[in-house]
Amino acid sequence: MILRLLSAALAAGFLAAVVTTGLELTLTSPLIIAAEAYETQGTQRAAQASPAGLPIVPAHDVHARVVQARIVQVHAGHDHGAPSAAPAWQPGEGLPRMAFTGLATLVGAVGYALLLGAVMLACGRTPTPETGLAFAVAGFASVALAPGLGLPPELPGSAAAPLAARQAWWVMTAAPTGMGLYLIGVRRSLIAILGGLVLIVVPHVAGAPQPPAETSELPAALAAQFAARSLAVSFVFWALIGLGLGWAWQGFSARGREAARA
Repeated sequence: MILRLLSAALAAGFLAAVVTTGLELTLTSPLIIAAEAYETQGTQRAAQASPAGLPIVPAHDVHARVVQARIVQVHAGHDHGAPSAAPAWQPGEGLPRMAFTGLATLVGAVGYALLLGAVMLACGRTPTPETGLAFAVAGFASVALAPGLGLPPELPGSAAAPLAARQAWWVMTAAPTGMGLYLIGVRRSLIAILGGLVLIVVPHVAGAPQPPAETSELPAALAAQFAARSLAVSFVFWALIGLGLGWAWQGFSARGREAARA
């Protein structure tokens, strides 16, 4: 069982990673590069306008989003008067950047496929393409769509709340959404459905952490386009994981039965 799950997850993750990496490089990477150009221009203007003897050092933090899912973005802030620090490492432009994008997508895809398969088996569902797709849509809603309603995917240079606050809100949104969908889709009793709806709505009633009131160099249209494309790519990513997991599971099951008969 475990070996079959691992094999199916590897196959599904590879399929999803190949397609999603191509979509990322075509649809979202050009927007990230354009945003980095705006970010660099803003940093240079701020450095030129700063008083003499007051260094402005970019402080980079890496924030991974679904996939998030699963595109690594570098958000820049400015620490006035802080000691000089080396910027965070990033892959070089061109082929190194594409290779690391593909590798990160592959690792995330296999991990999510394993998690998705384990959840299906724990719920008593045999992985099939139809069941896999249904659970994958629930995974997309929990990991990408629901958190994205409060914290949409952000480009480098976007104004953002503190990283710890965003991570905490992401967890407090993704986990209740997943549990709520489980109660609605699997339990299906009236009380379970009502409880599931409450779990899904509460994080959004509480609200996501808001960024500081400061202007961003990025055009609003660029940020909106990136958020929309990222969510669309994430949906394709999850759908391929679910379908691929179901196909691979059935394929390995059929081979196992043939080997047992032989």
